[in-house]
Amino acid sequence: MPDEIALDDILETLDVESVPTGPDSDSRLRPIDVAAPVVTAVIAVGIWALVTMVFAGPTSHYRPFNPVDTAKALARLFGEGAIWLDIRVSLARLGAGLAIAAAIGISVGCLTGSVRIIDKATTPLFQFIRMISPVAWTPVAIVLMGVGSAPAITLIALTAVWPLILNTSAGVRAIPHGWLALARSLGATRFEAFTSIIAPAIRLPVLTGLRVALGVGWIVLVPVEMLGSSEGLGYAIVNAKDALAYDELLATIVIVGALGFVLDSVLRFLIHRVTPPGTHNR
Repeated sequence: MPDEIALDDILETLDVESVPTGPDSDSRLRPIDVAAPVVTAVIAVGIWALVTMVFAGPTSHYRPFNPVDTAKALARLFGEGAIWLDIRVSLARLGAGLAIAAAIGISVGCLTGSVRIIDKATTPLFQFIRMISPVAWTPVAIVLMGVGSAPAITLIALTAVWPLILNTSAGVRAIPHGWLALARSLGATRFEAFTSIIAPAIRLPVLTGLRVALGVGWIVLVPVEMLGSSEGLGYAIVNAKDALAYDELLATIVIVGALGFVLDSVLRFLIHRVTPPGTHNR
């Protein structure tokens, strides 16, 4: 049937293979790909040690922040196990905030990307709110919600929703109008058009927006926990500072960076999987 062939052509266009079937230099892990970041990390730690252990004097404020004491503090924190609670709490808050942001951001992005008048009407308001620093909302959130997880989750959602709205909206607008018109002419319902055409077409923009949202949400989480929480990694940093345990303070900061790197790497892998062959993000 001609109609069935036309619709199949659309779906085949959208259903791009995630992993190349033939040789692709981007998909092969070369020794330099492993060696380069390892060498960079060694150099960075070496500079860190020089600044805090060689150039800094015995009474210098830099000396407590040296890598040797930080490594010992890391081993102690994980050995004692108390840091695991803070990690679980922070990750749970991040996950809840991102889930709320994704539900709102993808829905609103699809709406603004599909209906031009709604996009025009909401853009000034969205841009105004988006430009307000999330940290500026922290006192308001604490006053309204008290201390704990509620203000942290709310502020993460408020921060993370904008990349998702913008990327989803851009992805919807990039879909050729003829595909949707053809789907409607073939009798596809709105739900069928969304699942067969819109969802596959916007998966890469959504994942890219989610990666940006993860980064800004993770950055916002720590200062929010510093101001309005009695647990979490942000609280652990403040608690270590108040106890003058500078090695534990820096060790917690290292944990924050390592967790953020792992989370971002997972999303980079997912983006790599849905990117067409030959255009993989590095």
